[in-house]
Amino acid sequence: MSAISSLRNLGPATEAAFRRAGIESAEELCALGADAAYARLLATGERPHFIGYYVLHMALQDRPWTDCQGDEKAALRARFDALKAARAGDERIEAELDALGVGRRR
Repeated sequence: MSAISSLRNLGPATEAAFRRAGIESAEELCALGADAAYARLLATGERPHFIGYYVLHMALQDRPWTDCQGDEKAALRARFDALKAARAGDERIEAELDALGVGRRR
């Protein structure tokens, strides 16, 4: 198994964040794909950051992060915004369930 930080653009801090999300290797990250892996990061409380999201996409394609431009970047922005919105919806539902006293136990 290869270290996540062995992938282009990804360093030790990103590797640590993915480990907190239960993703232990570069192979596992590649198998999940960028969207599913990023959603897992968000689920662990990681703050959404568009640059980190598109850097991850570029890393999984073994491309420099600066390659992301124009239409490709705009399309990734739309996907990022959808992931963020889905996570925000999950948080609102949890807050409402907690207010009712039926939220999931932590």
